Amino acid sequence: MPAREPPEPAGLDPSSRARLTPHTAARFTGETLFAELARTICQASCLPRKELYEAWEVARRVRRRWRGGVVVDAPAGHGLLAWILLILDDSSPRAIQLDRRRPASNERLREVLEERWPRLRGRVEFREQDLADAELPGDALVASVHACGPLTDRVLDLALRSRARVAVLPCCHDLERCDTGQLEGWLAGPLAVDATRAARLRAAGYAVRTQTIPAEITPQNRLLMGAPGPS
Repeated sequence: MPAREPPEPAGLDPSSRARLTPHTAARFTGETLFAELARTICQASCLPRKELYEAWEVARRVRRRWRGGVVVDAPAGHGLLAWILLILDDSSPRAIQLDRRRPASNERLREVLEERWPRLRGRVEFREQDLADAELPGDALVASVHACGPLTDRVLDLALRSRARVAVLPCCHDLERCDTGQLEGWLAGPLAVDATRAARLRAAGYAVRTQTIPAEITPQNRLLMGAPGPS
């Protein structure tokens, strides 16, 4: 299983949206996998610091529970989550990054990560595609970090269609467009939305696990994971 990593370097705020650059790389010292990953990503000069920490913390928790399978990062954006999931578990043969448009940051990350970890070459495919049109292999592992509002529900739709394992870190809960399960009388709106999502997975025959990533990275830190089968 992925080893525990030390906390963020002293003086670096993990919630900062400041861009990681080659000048930042020296702040990530040591020989841990996280430090090596951070130094590598700094060379791409395209990623906000908090997005490194978010993807890392989600990927670690996912790999503690599940191994193998085709990784599906949706919606992918820069696609870092897919790369980290492959780095943490080489038994996954490949990854698919799904999004409507491929940003330039995705190619910059590909260049630096494949140079550092050559075994990743040829194993990650970016598909410019709507989630509703995607078809997944039966062994897929769908993962998503901060798909805004109802986009998280579309990620769950994608996973449920294929009976795939799924892990989502929701954000930007839209109480007008997201289902609260009419739980607002007991729970704050965003929590009601996520509780209803967990109930939806359970009703579909999924075993559900709930965790959080550190709140100092993001206050929207609830991680929902589900896999077909008994609890």
